[in-house]
Amino acid sequence: MPEVLLRTVTGPVRAAAVNGTVLPHEHLRTDMRWAVGVDSDPYRWLDEEATVAGEFRELRKSGDLGLVVDLTSLGMGRDAATLARVAASSRVPVIASTGLFAEPFTDVRDEDVDELTRQLMYEISSGLDGTGVFPGVIGEVGSWGPEPTPREERCLIAAARAALQSRLPVATHGTNALALLEILLGQNLPGSRIAVGYAGSDLGAARKIAEEGAYVSLGVLGLGADQAARIALALIEDGHAERLLISTGLSRVAQLRKYDGPGYAHLFHELLPRLREAGTGEDTIRLLTHDNPLRWLTSGSA
Repeated sequence: MPEVLLRTVTGPVRAAAVNGTVLPHEHLRTDMRWAVGVDSDPYRWLDEEATVAGEFRELRKSGDLGLVVDLTSLGMGRDAATLARVAASSRVPVIASTGLFAEPFTDVRDEDVDELTRQLMYEISSGLDGTGVFPGVIGEVGSWGPEPTPREERCLIAAARAALQSRLPVATHGTNALALLEILLGQNLPGSRIAVGYAGSDLGAARKIAEEGAYVSLGVLGLGADQAARIALALIEDGHAERLLISTGLSRVAQLRKYDGPGYAHLFHELLPRLREAGTGEDTIRLLTHDNPLRWLTSGSA
């Protein structure tokens, strides 16, 4: 059997060599100010390279952290060179992304799906922004409002088609999670290659995502630890543990520990203790924090 390799910002890494926790939905550098005309807002940007690397370094030394997936796609202030430096400094492998995020954060106008797909495939095959860094995931892609707009739908279809061509997985963002999933599945992208970012409270919708074979991706900061635990425990109880991804979901400078935020360790300090207190065994914790995200990331290699 050939070795399954992950595309990280510092080069290929064997999936089997990743032993610690995988954070499948994080952001290391963002800038969401430009699209809304805000000059300075600690809730809309993240540009603290040394601080991020320091938090990763601490988590690696404690044995908790093995891999981070950065879901900062086009239009969100992605900086591949920063990701590479953070990975090298912290010695934590980092996976970068491509993808067209959502209105108003994309520069998409009237391009058709074929042209958008070509744009994504160029980044996948040639690297990001002339850095030689290759993406290992497509996303996050989706919708900014309650329903995907026609432009956002074209971006989603392009993501699905690029995923089929490249074998990379896809991650979504948006309030109508099921609508986004339906668009991707409609392009014959297998559910096993889709991580649906879920920030709602409807357990029925979360169950539907899992039943479609996709991953329910929970961010502790977006949902709150209690809500994330409630959804996670319900899915585990229903037998959907293998379709669950959990991460901290840090995306703003105000969330870093340097600024009295919870930091990237929030998953370890808040959600995992709640799951353990509710009786979740270590085998299941390992499934959620290691096996599932690696299976999603390598699903196109099977």
